[in-house]
Amino acid sequence: MKITITAFDRSPDGGRGLARDTRVRWALEEVGQSYEVRLVTFDAMKQPAHLLLHPFGQIPTYEEGDLALFETGAIVLHIGERHAGLLPNDANARSRAIMWMFAAVNTVEPPILELVTARIFEGDKPWAKERIPLVMGHVRERLKQLSTRLGDSEWLDGAFSAGDLMMVSVLLRLRASGILEEFQNLAAYVARGEARPAYKRAFDAQWAVNNRN
Repeated sequence: MKITITAFDRSPDGGRGLARDTRVRWALEEVGQSYEVRLVTFDAMKQPAHLLLHPFGQIPTYEEGDLALFETGAIVLHIGERHAGLLPNDANARSRAIMWMFAAVNTVEPPILELVTARIFEGDKPWAKERIPLVMGHVRERLKQLSTRLGDSEWLDGAFSAGDLMMVSVLLRLRASGILEEFQNLAAYVARGEARPAYKRAFDAQWAVNNRN
């Protein structure tokens, strides 16, 4: 059954892998599933046709037959449950992989997004000088906790899983801040994720869209 996802016609990051469709592309590449991409403009994302797929007017969406999904965590989980390669066969390990997916988007990503907002959208506000260091402290605390848990392990819980895919995707948002380099094991962890052939294919596909003539 044909899989179609939506992505930015022109991503704000210029195709550097930070738009959330990268996570879905990566997951599909990991499990070897072909897919089509429907590009949408910012205006189209607010139109009724797209809002039927994503009520909050964002990307990506995922369509497969009569199934339509939004939210990257839900989409990646669906892909992992339908196809081998992202979730372990062992029931307990599978549950832990899903746990790490939730941790990535519910615990680690919020302070990172808060930092992005503070620096990019609020950097010129009078309170920014005090707020940004505070938010950076919250990010560092989360990274310290994650770094301690990861230790010298290659991945979060044994073999690579959807939990690592989501966590690496979240941590990539810190590249411009330089904070990630303060935690060498996390920087190496992200580099391992980026080195995966499936990630490279996903990145290249997004880059090509955003850098076409």
